[in-house]
Amino acid sequence: MAGTTRAQSPDGDWVSYGLPPVIDQQVGPAAHYSNFLFDGEDDPGEPELTLEERVKAIEGNYEDLAEDYESLSEKYDELKAKGKITAYSGHSDATMKVNGRIHADLWGFPGDSPGTNAFETGNPAITPQDRMGFRRLRFGVKGDIWQNMLYKIEMEFAGGNDSEFRDAYLGWNDLPFLRTLLIGNQKRPYGLDHLNSSRYNVFLERPFVIEGFNQDARRFGVCSYGFSEDEAWNWRFGTFNQRLIQDEGNYASDHWQMEVAGRLANTWWYDESSDGRGYGHWAVSGTYADPDGSGLPGRATNEARFRHRPEARTASRWLDTGAIAGADDYELLGLENVWNFGALQIVGEYQNLWLQRRADTDLHFHGGYVYFAYFLTGEHMPWDRESGTLDRIKPFENFFLVDTCCDGVAAGWGAWQIAYRWSYADFTDQDILGGVGESHTLGLNWYWNPYARMQLNCGYGEIDEHAPVAGFTSGHYTYVGTRFMVDF
Repeated sequence: MAGTTRAQSPDGDWVSYGLPPVIDQQVGPAAHYSNFLFDGEDDPGEPELTLEERVKAIEGNYEDLAEDYESLSEKYDELKAKGKITAYSGHSDATMKVNGRIHADLWGFPGDSPGTNAFETGNPAITPQDRMGFRRLRFGVKGDIWQNMLYKIEMEFAGGNDSEFRDAYLGWNDLPFLRTLLIGNQKRPYGLDHLNSSRYNVFLERPFVIEGFNQDARRFGVCSYGFSEDEAWNWRFGTFNQRLIQDEGNYASDHWQMEVAGRLANTWWYDESSDGRGYGHWAVSGTYADPDGSGLPGRATNEARFRHRPEARTASRWLDTGAIAGADDYELLGLENVWNFGALQIVGEYQNLWLQRRADTDLHFHGGYVYFAYFLTGEHMPWDRESGTLDRIKPFENFFLVDTCCDGVAAGWGAWQIAYRWSYADFTDQDILGGVGESHTLGLNWYWNPYARMQLNCGYGEIDEHAPVAGFTSGHYTYVGTRFMVDF
């Protein structure tokens, strides 16, 4: 062809040397400089240009394209990094995303009493031991299969050689009525503080009543999840085996020890104009459970037992009803509320549990908590309206500290949050002396970025009306806990 040099690319297309193919579509009349420079034919529709003017027009348009190319290259690199594949799924119809979290803890007990010493060690003269290590060390994968199936497998390695699974399920999306249906190990649908991910919770450990009535939260079961089109309502309901099998893998017994549980939640106010800095939430949850309190030989462990540590990491659970003999069935009712006004959040829950025994009087256990949290740096606690739970915190400015190479330092301070929680639980009724616990916790959270933070908790607690241990039925304690955490 006259006036231009062209070559054939490996895929068979003809391209011009030196400029990308798209240049011909973007530089306007100057792109057809070959007609002027080589063919000697003027375009009758264009004014006469000197050779210098034509060259300058070409150079100007080329510089503009070079800037556009650089900008697009940066955006491409960003998207490529976000979508970087580090592992491949087993077949082309499945996707896989790797995820994990690391929570490293330090705990100390500067104040104690003979009673709490006995609850922890069995000896009123031996104090609770300080400890350091991993609270959570999780690694897992999740993804989609074909068009409407999903799966998740998450392992917990914080126990060293005693590894356990956490979320382990398969399921379907977009089902009629049931919406999303999961089969496997998953969280039972009661207790907001348990339904919140540990990645987002304000305090290091969960309140007495939340963990006491729902130890470790997850059970093997079938559960449906859904939400309304306007995201004002969400719900989940299902049936579960009561046994905690994440360190056993299966359940074997002639008595199934099943329960039916559900939660209905409503985000009654959500300020769209501020991107959710203001919102209000309430929910009601409940369960009907059929534990095996028969005590017959060959049966599985009686799951009518409610217990918890002192809202700090200890070796023993200081509140403990023990397995309640003769338990026939029990019902739980939980109420929860959340108010968020910009940087301030107020959260409260209250739960009641009524248990019926075959040959004895009925029992009633209950408890609740309330906390206040405030961002000193002005951020807010995001809310996930589809699940009715806390979402990921995003600092206005991430934490960084770097040398500017000019005898200076540049820094960003992340997000800072302070919090206070009061918690109460009564696990004592009639002949069952599980204890009555009350605690006060101060919290400080330093969010380095949306995926990493440091937490500091200081607390004081009291336990009364406990079954005698070495002659003690009550005691008080103080604790300090620190956590360094990241998730990916």
